[in-house]
Amino acid sequence: MRYNAIPVSLFVENRKRFTEKMKPNSLTILTSNDVMPNNADDVMGFSQNNDLFYLSGIDQDETILVLYPDAFKEENKAILFVKEANEHTLIWDGNFLTKEQATAISGIQNIKWIHEFEKTLQLFAFEADTFYLGHNEHIKRVTAEMETRQDRMIKWCKEKYPLHQYERVAKITRELRPVKSDEEIDLIKKATALSVEGFHRVLGAIRPNIKEYELEAELLYATIKNGGTRQAFKSIIASGANACSLHYNSNDEVCKENHMVLLDFGSCYANYNSDTTRCIPVNGTFSARQKEIYESVLHCLKEGSKLLKPGVLSKDYELQMAKLIETELVKLGLITEDEIKNQDPEKPAYKKYFMHGTAHHLGLDVHDVGLYSRAFEKGMVLTCEPGIYIREEGIGCRLENDYLITENGNINLSEAMPIEIAEIENLIKNKK
Repeated sequence: MRYNAIPVSLFVENRKRFTEKMKPNSLTILTSNDVMPNNADDVMGFSQNNDLFYLSGIDQDETILVLYPDAFKEENKAILFVKEANEHTLIWDGNFLTKEQATAISGIQNIKWIHEFEKTLQLFAFEADTFYLGHNEHIKRVTAEMETRQDRMIKWCKEKYPLHQYERVAKITRELRPVKSDEEIDLIKKATALSVEGFHRVLGAIRPNIKEYELEAELLYATIKNGGTRQAFKSIIASGANACSLHYNSNDEVCKENHMVLLDFGSCYANYNSDTTRCIPVNGTFSARQKEIYESVLHCLKEGSKLLKPGVLSKDYELQMAKLIETELVKLGLITEDEIKNQDPEKPAYKKYFMHGTAHHLGLDVHDVGLYSRAFEKGMVLTCEPGIYIREEGIGCRLENDYLITENGNINLSEAMPIEIAEIENLIKNKK
């Protein structure tokens, strides 16, 4: 594998905490994600089902995890089903995990081949009362026309075992996954370190007339060269007015002399992610207006991140962050006190220039699972990402760090990534 071995104790402990929350005499079935086809005989890069990875550490397709904590036989309390190599697959695809390797990664002793799953489950189904099944409920995009391996597993189970009770894996993992273990925090730190290196490469490459995708390549190079799996998400490399489109990521335009470039990017290491945003001047020096806007956003980041601490609710944090942005927009001459006083509460004046939330959970998913009705707790990792977007001026600025909630406040996991104006300008100058 690309990344260093993860301590097996992480997955053993995760399973222990998960099974403690299962109903009596129930079993859990989690299946890996599909390998998605591209065109002809090509496929897209594989991305593991994160709940399956969280409970097993297995990063291979055609994998099924069954947890049955009340099984009569000790060896049946956790079973991992993996695909078996043969002469054909060895020639075309190389080796798959052996049973011994699957045990070493997951800590699960009972490893079976995937073709044994149906026969094995049949034995358990007679004894178990409830099935916990996984489903990607957390996805934000409409997927009505898409059927996943999880969808097929749900359909198959309910057709074959219609009289069993069914529960959602997500109800348990959404409670467990937001609070990170020390091992998980270390992996997020490693992902962040790759992004820091990538940003330094961008600072050395930035110049007038460079293409946005050339800067994206510097970020990707740092990730892959250092053992990262992939970009955490499609990087946003938005120069000039492109930065006013929040999810712009075609990254195919020229970075012009007097423009500022917004870079929203992250690295994925061992399936754990970073998510950071920086803005830099194409010619190496911020204009007076760019600097003014940047300083306002940076102020909001510094003050707003102080609100990321135990006991704070997401809605209260977001309200206070909006107030910080609102104050800066008045200073920048973009809205007035009268507009604020007379605004429609459902359509506040600041929304013209700041229209998104500023904190999300981070971990196995970039927008990690978790209920925003739950107060922040020690061990959670969240982003802080205020922004100001002025379409009429062709300037968009967003700054984002990743923060670990501690007992009394937080730690900035992305502190090593330059963010002060003078430091960025000096680094661009000195890297030429």
